[in-house]
Amino acid sequence: MNVEKFSPEINKVYFIEKHTLIHVLSGKGSIQVDFENYFDWQEKAIFLEKGQYIKFLSDDFTVRRIEFTDESKFYNNDVRVLFKHLISLGYIDLMECEECQAFLSKSAITENSATIIDVSSKQWFWQNPFKANKEEYQIIFDTKEIIDQEYAHHLSSADLVNLINDRGYNAQTLIKDKVGLSVKHLLGAKRLKESKKEIVFTDKNIQEISYDLGFKDDAYFNRVFKNATGTTPRQFRESFDFKHRDQFTQDILELLREYHTQERNLNFYADKMNLSIKTLSKKVQLKMNTSLGQLIRLELINTAKLMLLEGQTITSISRQLGFEEPNHFSSFFKHYSGNTPSEFITTKYNS
Repeated sequence: MNVEKFSPEINKVYFIEKHTLIHVLSGKGSIQVDFENYFDWQEKAIFLEKGQYIKFLSDDFTVRRIEFTDESKFYNNDVRVLFKHLISLGYIDLMECEECQAFLSKSAITENSATIIDVSSKQWFWQNPFKANKEEYQIIFDTKEIIDQEYAHHLSSADLVNLINDRGYNAQTLIKDKVGLSVKHLLGAKRLKESKKEIVFTDKNIQEISYDLGFKDDAYFNRVFKNATGTTPRQFRESFDFKHRDQFTQDILELLREYHTQERNLNFYADKMNLSIKTLSKKVQLKMNTSLGQLIRLELINTAKLMLLEGQTITSISRQLGFEEPNHFSSFFKHYSGNTPSEFITTKYNS
């Protein structure tokens, strides 16, 4: 087991080479995993498998990275639930797992990787994110493994369901009921994610990528990709450009950090970036997979949390953040964080 504490560079792609646990120790902003941005990483242990990537969209993160060297452990059916992501990140809520917190405390980390893996898998089943029993989870994740193996063969969803059912499962209804998505949707999402990786992380031409993914016609692949993302594969490659640091992303994040307590009007940020609102909004969505409004709200919530932990009153915080009334701030905080300011403080101090 390799353990490293480091401060990641802003917007740099960190490729995952082994099964890995990411624990964000401090920082604010969002993280990106496999082209999806996440804003609620606080107090979570995040599990990633080989082939994924992570980016940190702020320059003030401090992270502990734990790489697990004993790969045999991860063939266990109870362990794969941490790493085989269905629709979102695989994570453990540390505020609900004292054993996990104890392991991740600085003094407790040892070479016994089995401890944190076993504790975390038990915690994941206890969290029960899809409200299923253990047998149902095995069917769901067996299906996920089949999708991971077969996505490039361009099977139809009916072919895939037949392949799953040949193993004795009736997974279609179960997955729709528990996950809320069809097998067809999961298969399409896997193809799209892998096509994005091929486009931005390899030098293959678009025709070669389309053939590798089972498309017989690269023009059809282009249409499918554009319908899903709003951009052509070539435009997507140019906009991501992971080999060079993206100055646009850094500039907009710096503006947000400096002005979010004073300015929420999109016009202000568009003027600062010398862009129209429409162009700025489109570039933010394309490069960061979120909206400018969401980024502003995220900065406000993070600043509010820091102020609450410093012991500032709700009245003082609401005034500093530009809210007309304290109850307006409390409603905003509840809506975008899931807790009232008082609940946030209580949870923090009781964890």
